[in-house]
Amino acid sequence: MSGKRSGRGDRALLALLRLASRPYAAVLRLRALGYRLGLIPSHRLPRPVISVGNLVLGGTGKTPMVAWVAGRLMSQGKRVCVLSRGYGGSAEGEIRIVSDGENLLLSPEEAGDEPCQLARMLPGLMVVIGSNRYRAGLHALELLNPDIFILDDGYQHLKLKRDLNLLLLDAEKPFDNGLTLPGGFLREAPAAAGRADVVVCTRTPEGKGGGAPVPGKPTCWTKHRLSGIVPLGGGPATGFESAQGPRVMAFSGIANPGAFFDGLEAVGVRPVTTLSFPDHVSYGEPEIAAIVRLKTASRSTVLLTTQKDAVKLLPHAEKLPGCFAVVLELEFRDSHPLEDALSKLLTSSPSPSPPGRG
Repeated sequence: MSGKRSGRGDRALLALLRLASRPYAAVLRLRALGYRLGLIPSHRLPRPVISVGNLVLGGTGKTPMVAWVAGRLMSQGKRVCVLSRGYGGSAEGEIRIVSDGENLLLSPEEAGDEPCQLARMLPGLMVVIGSNRYRAGLHALELLNPDIFILDDGYQHLKLKRDLNLLLLDAEKPFDNGLTLPGGFLREAPAAAGRADVVVCTRTPEGKGGGAPVPGKPTCWTKHRLSGIVPLGGGPATGFESAQGPRVMAFSGIANPGAFFDGLEAVGVRPVTTLSFPDHVSYGEPEIAAIVRLKTASRSTVLLTTQKDAVKLLPHAEKLPGCFAVVLELEFRDSHPLEDALSKLLTSSPSPSPPGRG
């Protein structure tokens, strides 16, 4: 599908997969129509819900976007709770509190890497996991009393109604090849973008942007910026100066490792070697051994990885001296369309009453 293989057999298989995309896309359209007409039940929480999601498989920067929205709301005094599926964790499917805003209650192995990453990035943020995000929200209301919810990776989770629907699209390939699975990388057909209230284009190259990938929808243009490094065991963030002289090895277990490695090059860090693991990898002894072997073979003294990977590497910190997490930030060319939508949502949603005492 990516075009890396184009032999005769590959082309024949791709043709079959593209044919299969049509009924798959049709089923998804019928599913969305069923929710829109009320034929399939969808539930509303008694607090505002902001959904952050995408159409294309793989990473479009949902976690930095969720962190940006949560940070904006928390800076206005809101108690924010992220509802996540908890993909890849042993507790996936269960309704569990990952963070109550004060304490991290589950490990990345239990909750998945991204929920724990969000909780560590933003002290005070509440995070709850559950495959049924409506029931997870009710659980959070009972025990945590948040003011507002953020539905992480929620564009296709139509069981829960949302008050603001944010759609993330890659600025250069917003709809990839235009086909859904199994002949393309789309979760839904491009027409599903019409459900969005605001479109956020990510990874915008310099000098590009300004159009509207979804006509008629308010659009923001953003790019990811690597802003510094923090020691794996914790500590203050510093610039990249300390990683520009020594021999550096970079590794990651994310959906788009090339973007991470290219980002390091862009800030003047040139790894002598790189190592990629599958997305959502669980770092066990084989993975740690592979990192140590390559570090030794390349004579590297500094290890750089992503924040998403770092939360899973903490138990192995002693085996990885010189390891740092690279801080990723979201940089807006113009955030006004999104800020206006958030302001309108907060204005139309009165603050909830505090929980009763006694």
